[in-house]
Amino acid sequence: MRTALRTAVVGTVTAAAFLTCTAAGATPAGPGVTTRIIGQTTVGGTDYTLREITIPPGQSTGWHYHDGPVYAFVKQGTLSHFNSACGSDGVYRTGTTIRETFGPDHVHIGRNLGDTPLVLEALYVLPHGSPFSEDAPNPGCPYQ
Repeated sequence: MRTALRTAVVGTVTAAAFLTCTAAGATPAGPGVTTRIIGQTTVGGTDYTLREITIPPGQSTGWHYHDGPVYAFVKQGTLSHFNSACGSDGVYRTGTTIRETFGPDHVHIGRNLGDTPLVLEALYVLPHGSPFSEDAPNPGCPYQ
């Protein structure tokens, strides 16, 4: 899938030139969460960005949602994904993929409950100029 993500960006958008929240707010990403842009381009009114996201053990993305779909490949570790009803909506191990639903009615958090760093490669398909994520308050879950 990693190759497919890169191929999709390169092939579909001609150049390829991941749970941290970029908006200020209630539930920032945990300490040590890092991101790096692998490639990005804009076609029409859509921004395509491929990012690598690293989440240390015990940390999270903070509660957030996206303005468009996000497709991710778990390069290393295990992603535990939770929805705003405080329920697990998936556990994704190395080599698996995830498609995150989008919009303010799809608030979620990604957590690294393992003992090794979690590394994701995430393709964001967003309306031009949108942030990677929109911060959201904790919906009342016992974890951040």
